[in-house]
Amino acid sequence: MGVGDVVLKPDREKSLAQAALDLMGECGVVPTPDNFEIFYAHASGEVSAVSHTIAEMLAHKKPFTPEILRELRAQTKATAAMEQVGEGMNSVIASVMGRLNDAGRDAGHYSSKLSAATGELDADQSPDDLRKLVNSLLAATREMENRTSSLEKELQKSSDQVNDLRNKLEDVHREALTDPLTGISNRKAFDNALAAAEAAMAEGDDPVSVILCDIDHFKKFNDNWGHQTGDQVLRLVASCLSENVKGRDTAARYGGEEFGVVLRGTALRDAMRIAEQIRHAVEARRLVKKSTGDVLGTITISIGVAQFAPKEKAETVVRRADSCLYGAKQNGRNLVISEKDPRMAHLSINAA
Repeated sequence: MGVGDVVLKPDREKSLAQAALDLMGECGVVPTPDNFEIFYAHASGEVSAVSHTIAEMLAHKKPFTPEILRELRAQTKATAAMEQVGEGMNSVIASVMGRLNDAGRDAGHYSSKLSAATGELDADQSPDDLRKLVNSLLAATREMENRTSSLEKELQKSSDQVNDLRNKLEDVHREALTDPLTGISNRKAFDNALAAAEAAMAEGDDPVSVILCDIDHFKKFNDNWGHQTGDQVLRLVASCLSENVKGRDTAARYGGEEFGVVLRGTALRDAMRIAEQIRHAVEARRLVKKSTGDVLGTITISIGVAQFAPKEKAETVVRRADSCLYGAKQNGRNLVISEKDPRMAHLSINAA
């Protein structure tokens, strides 16, 4: 069986590698090492989240843009890092358990020696025999002290290793919830914040509002100036969101050129005020080409705002916020529209 494994493993890896390369060719993805790592992970099924995303994109015939590939790469690396930390933690635990088992045996041997010495003390002993017995007990005690001291050092070393691994795990967890391009929270973190808000609202907590915003005419920036300029636009909008939300609020890149904010303890009126601050902050920025200093244009965003109703599901409030975002787009863009805006009723009539 071992020999079979040795023979079959290279064949399987070759087959997976070929499948990954073939799929990259079908999808028009440049076969760089980073891209190959993504598609190999998909072919092998090692990263379920990546495989799910790729399968969805294939089903809907969506293009693998540089932005999508970057996000998939981040997912792949985060999973690999998580597995590495898990293996390190298992190794430390196994080492500690081994040392504790050894310590248990040592303690048992020492206890046996003490019990034997107690029996010998009960019998008549000559001074010379008593001296030998005491020396034997002293030697056993010193040996036990040395073993205990060694165990303490080993446990301290293991404790330090666990702390290092815990810090690495926190870093990996933080990276897994961070959008690699903009540095703010990603869709997963946004969904987590929504789930927490939904649970809090079910318990009768303070109001929670949701903001969804979309960069106006974003495709124009990519078409006219290239994807690097488009990335610069995304980072600029992300920084405006970060500067205007604080505390328990979560500002995230929702997907593509769309962003979302979960505002804890914030009713609709205050959420509208924050949304207007964000809109003004973005509009006040100027996109400048770093190489020439040329001003490429003004960026604007459209925003939709909705508030959680008691015991409402997160997906429902997001759907309402998305409808409001659509309303802002339909009413000329560079607008903030809430679910209470009269224009939403008019939009609903037209849509019906």
